[in-house]
Amino acid sequence: MPSPSLKHRLEAAGVAVARALFRALPMDAASALGGRLWRWIAPLTPRHERALTHLQMAFPDMGDAERRAIAAAMWDNLGRVFAETFVLDRLAADPSRLIIGDMAPAERIAASGRGGVVVSLHMANWELSAQALVRLGLKPTGMYQQLRNPLVEATVRVLRENVFPGGLFGKGGDGGADTAMRVVGIVRRGGCLGILGDLREPTGPAVPFFGIPAHATPFPALVARSLGVPLVAARMRRLDGARFRIDAVEIEVPRTRDRKADVAAATAGLHRAFETWIRETPEQWFWIHRKWAPPGNKDAPR
Repeated sequence: MPSPSLKHRLEAAGVAVARALFRALPMDAASALGGRLWRWIAPLTPRHERALTHLQMAFPDMGDAERRAIAAAMWDNLGRVFAETFVLDRLAADPSRLIIGDMAPAERIAASGRGGVVVSLHMANWELSAQALVRLGLKPTGMYQQLRNPLVEATVRVLRENVFPGGLFGKGGDGGADTAMRVVGIVRRGGCLGILGDLREPTGPAVPFFGIPAHATPFPALVARSLGVPLVAARMRRLDGARFRIDAVEIEVPRTRDRKADVAAATAGLHRAFETWIRETPEQWFWIHRKWAPPGNKDAPR
């Protein structure tokens, strides 16, 4: 692995300062400060215009003022997520911070012991989704997109590991090409995979998302279909400040002779659920992500 660059070191130093600051504050104050800072600074970056473009694609009939208000509120949410990441252990340890709503599909996974796949999206504070599964008696295994800065990745990974008692695996790391097979093996033995499924996957199937084809990861649906376990979509919703609610629905997984078509259909089902939830609280989703970018270089900016 190449040595960290100067840019990596400077970013890591900034994260270290942020970590010290937010951990020194009460949880609600840390969350609020993160939201205010990002609401103020982030609209000055190129990603703000990207978010507005994506909002226009998704909501072509929406007025410009409303789109800008949603984008500003999105930055507030993402700033809160940034700050809350540094106190994730405290959030997870306080049951009053997370209301377990209708999680019947996940409860059935816990009761059956057969394993399952729970797919969330970048909404509210998605980092807490695994904690909900823990409270239901599951030991979720996480699989996530690693950060490009190895120094920041190491810091964030330590914060995330505590909420994944079944293990945490970075895509492309922790064993290289066999990471996916290791995760599949865990689910086959009755484990529960927790994964985010709303990011663009250039080699994945194109599924309808706000009426526009979007390339998506087929992995969650592929695991569920191959192993015959439930596929569940879960949505975290921010209620007020650093307080949340999580709900879930089971996604139908066809099992015909055409595995590729089955996986694409289940992946489309996940995205229908995602779209429904995003329409309810658009300010809590990740509009800066290049979800509708055409297939191409996997290393293209996200």
